[in-house]
Amino acid sequence: MSEPVLPDEMRVSDAERAAVQERLRRAVGDGQLDLHDFDARVQSVWASKTRGELLRVTADLPEPPPPPPAPGRRPVFSDTDGGTAMRVLTIVWACAVAVNLVVWATVSLATGEFLHPWWLYVAGPPGAVLGVLYAAGIGRPQS
Repeated sequence: MSEPVLPDEMRVSDAERAAVQERLRRAVGDGQLDLHDFDARVQSVWASKTRGELLRVTADLPEPPPPPPAPGRRPVFSDTDGGTAMRVLTIVWACAVAVNLVVWATVSLATGEFLHPWWLYVAGPPGAVLGVLYAAGIGRPQS
């Protein structure tokens, strides 16, 4: 029976090589590598046959930072406990409002007359509380 292959001795795919090349390209952009070093490392990447060889190409580089959020898209809530609480409370509030709005619309359509929009009494006060909490900075991301 043959011995199991160690992770560092496993063969790499072109997709893995391309991912490492992209990491090296970001390292150049971050000022961690110059173009000469980049060129030499990319040649090593594409000559690599195993994961161990591929890992050695980037072993001296720090872990890349997480990618920045897409331009124009800013998270509504922070990643803090307050942000999580606000996200959950907003979802619960939106569900309650949606259910009440659907019931009101269904009854209005079934009776053929416009009923007083009582669902606003369900939506308004808790929505106002959520708005005040958000305005006060609870769960809001830092600028």
